[in-house]
Amino acid sequence: MKVFCGIDWAEDHHDVALIDADGGLVAKRRIGDSAMGFAELMTMLADAGDIAEAPIPVAIETPRGLLVSALRQTGRRVYAINPMAVARYRERHTVARKKSDHVDAMTLANILRTDAHAHRPLPADSDLARAVAVLSRATQDATWRRTRATQELRAVLREYYPGFLAAFAKGTVTNLASPEARAVLALAPTPAAAAKVTKTQLAAALRRAGRQRGIEDLALQLCQALRAEQLRQPPAVEDAFGSQALALLGTLNAECAAVDQLSQTTAELFQQHPDYAVITSFPGLADLSGARVLGEIGDDRSRFADARALKAYAGSAPVTRASGRSISITRRTVKNDRLNAAGFLWAFAAMAKTGAPQEHYRRRRERGDRHAAALRHLFNRFLGQLHHCLQTGEHYDSIKAFGPIDDTPAQAAAA
Repeated sequence: MKVFCGIDWAEDHHDVALIDADGGLVAKRRIGDSAMGFAELMTMLADAGDIAEAPIPVAIETPRGLLVSALRQTGRRVYAINPMAVARYRERHTVARKKSDHVDAMTLANILRTDAHAHRPLPADSDLARAVAVLSRATQDATWRRTRATQELRAVLREYYPGFLAAFAKGTVTNLASPEARAVLALAPTPAAAAKVTKTQLAAALRRAGRQRGIEDLALQLCQALRAEQLRQPPAVEDAFGSQALALLGTLNAECAAVDQLSQTTAELFQQHPDYAVITSFPGLADLSGARVLGEIGDDRSRFADARALKAYAGSAPVTRASGRSISITRRTVKNDRLNAAGFLWAFAAMAKTGAPQEHYRRRRERGDRHAAALRHLFNRFLGQLHHCLQTGEHYDSIKAFGPIDDTPAQAAAA
């Protein structure tokens, strides 16, 4: 008898429903989110005919968590169904909009019974690839938190201490996350404190921040910049802003330390993966960016049927909408946002260096593409090449990827 399992996931319990090939209910139970609850689930599946050679497939609304991890370790196919899709399936069987956890578990099981071919099971990635995914996502999250903390601190400094922002400005950018800026701000959190700080104190702060060259010149430059005339808040208000800035500085210091620690750990783990050499052979991909790409696409070679599937997953492939005489081609909005963000940085880094990727980007711009569209097209091209290289084990080859660079127009212009 063919059996399908649906699990309605919750934080402290899960509703399980088993149905047969005709849609009849075989068993149902509510289990706890614990080892005992998982043992109950395994007993249910075994009583329904679950064996190692033909394990019962499971549909659940989340791709992560201890329950999903434990199910994947049993070797069965686990399908993560989007909750919105589950809601649409539920409406096929009722017009009263009734809902319960048991009904949702039944709906998930019926999805596998009728439309398993339209859904993909979770990929069979190696433990090493899944570990890289955990760390790369944590690094990306920490980087975003660092950016947010930097912007919050900058907004406060603009309220009472614009001279500090000017002192560390490089063009139109002020990098408050740099060790030097954070060390000096801790020493002089207000204009009043900056007026009393000495060049020697600033030099010592720069050394503690790790600065090794040009310390004396930079200390003198900062001393003059921080003492330059600027608009001031009343003393009491200025001190209050200074206390707020120090509190935000503590948050920024913690986020910077988290980024550094996670980046190092991610790079070290990624270097142990067999795909490391292939991925980093591509221009624009280094240890961290390569780890992000590996973490999102995994190392299950059967996960994507072809390069087009990978491109659609990453959001680099366009979407065509055709109805009657109306045809429109737009960018894809339903995608893996993390892989898409990593791909934008990948294409941007590759385009910045002279070579075939830069020439490809230039040609797309000449054809009328905007900057983002040209980068997305370059990322799309890279993904197809990466899919081929991972399948065959080949390293990136610029000539095979883009063909020989035609520099005749450049030479003619130079002449």
